[in-house]
Amino acid sequence: MKYKKARVNELDIFYRETGDPTKPTILLLHGFPTSSFMYRELMRDLEDRYHLVAPDYPGFGQSSFPSVTQYEYTFDNLATLIENFVMQLGIKKMSIYVMDYGAPVGFRIAAHHPEWIDALIVQNGNAYDEGLETFWDPIKAYWKDNKTPSVVNKIGELFTFEKTYWQYANGMRDVESLSPDTYTLDQALLDRPGNDAVQYQLFTSYGSNPPLYPAWQAYFREHKPPMLITWGKNDYVFPPSGAHPYLRDLPNAELHLLDTGHFVLEEEHKNVAQLIDAFLTKNVSQAAPKQVLAGSAASQ
Repeated sequence: MKYKKARVNELDIFYRETGDPTKPTILLLHGFPTSSFMYRELMRDLEDRYHLVAPDYPGFGQSSFPSVTQYEYTFDNLATLIENFVMQLGIKKMSIYVMDYGAPVGFRIAAHHPEWIDALIVQNGNAYDEGLETFWDPIKAYWKDNKTPSVVNKIGELFTFEKTYWQYANGMRDVESLSPDTYTLDQALLDRPGNDAVQYQLFTSYGSNPPLYPAWQAYFREHKPPMLITWGKNDYVFPPSGAHPYLRDLPNAELHLLDTGHFVLEEEHKNVAQLIDAFLTKNVSQAAPKQVLAGSAASQ
């Protein structure tokens, strides 16, 4: 495993990279409130057969953390930045693993560059209205009114230690197997001065995603990317009602509902790695070496 930084859009973007760049690439896009750290075990599981790259978004993990007056935290901007990151690394074909916030980032990129996509791996990330259930009610209220203190405070609760721990623990089979390194690291980064403003801005921007669902669904139908869905069926944030609709547009998608919660990989990384390997072996050619641009960040 290598721990690197690339200079993209005048920001330092931290990323984890492992595996052989001549083998099929998997770009791993993290969720809230975590970082590429969530993929640490899965990357180890797959590094002997794939090239894996997991960046941190601005304001997350070890990437640059500009204030909201220096950088506009929107999903459009995150997608453009990761798109430029991919081009800077010289990656021309890839599978994208999307989770939580990674879904609106990754689906924007896939719909904009369908020629880049070998496959999509979806883990508790939404592209359908059915998936926005009870958890989202206060967030939908915030999209309509981000001034009333009671509405704003309800969103602010999501940045607390109790809610960060809950996101990890809720729905797990065995909470005693959950490493405190996970939620403790996430919370330490959430607690940085100014981070609450970043997160409020992104929760506001999340309202831009549901209007794009029809376009993403049209992309699925038109381009028919191979899709593997590995979903924590006990997730309250993104319940299984958001997983099943993918099959409407991609009837050949492979759906696995796993007995765990939001952060599937904490209990199921080995199982997910096996599912990914079997799926990509069947759907993505591993015979022809990929070309990586000379002088790219991946080759430095």
